[in-house]
Amino acid sequence: FLQFDLYFGAAEARGAKLTPTVLVLKAIIAALKTYPQFNASLDVAANEVIIKQYINLSIAVDTERGLLVPVIKDVDRKNIYDLAVELGDLGERTRSNRVSPDELQGGTFSVTNLGSLGGGSFTPIVNHPEVAILGIGQGREKAMVVDGRIEPRLMLPLCLSYDHRVVDGADGVRFLNKIVESIQDPEHVLLGG
Repeated sequence: FLQFDLYFGAAEARGAKLTPTVLVLKAIIAALKTYPQFNASLDVAANEVIIKQYINLSIAVDTERGLLVPVIKDVDRKNIYDLAVELGDLGERTRSNRVSPDELQGGTFSVTNLGSLGGGSFTPIVNHPEVAILGIGQGREKAMVVDGRIEPRLMLPLCLSYDHRVVDGADGVRFLNKIVESIQDPEHVLLGG
């Protein structure tokens, strides 16, 4: 049995905050490794798809100046604590206008989270030249039928948009299923899976 309090305590000791967003980012990394066509760009002039050999997540941040999208680079090389620290720091620096132009470039896949604003399902817009974006809505407890019984379950809206010239719908569902599988097994995510 996993002691989640140990992970949260270890995160706090490093100046990090383990949030649902951090767990979803780790799940996205696993999905991008399984389905690399989502970690790509489309060069229309050359008529080619460029699969990236690195994972840089673009994170949408609501600021007084509008939406900015800084990038956490090489996320697949970071443990969950380092990722949590960098996410918090980058978000704070972006909101206070202390992010550098270099930190706003080089993303390979975008994430936008409207959950903190109370948002549910929505349609995120792909951040060109990337080919996909995942939107995260607010988690809410809902009545679900489980084994013929109605039980409360925490439901998290995940909204995936992608460029159909690169990704087809069936792979979109597989990609989301991989993310859900990882979120439903947070022990695996926390242990680096």
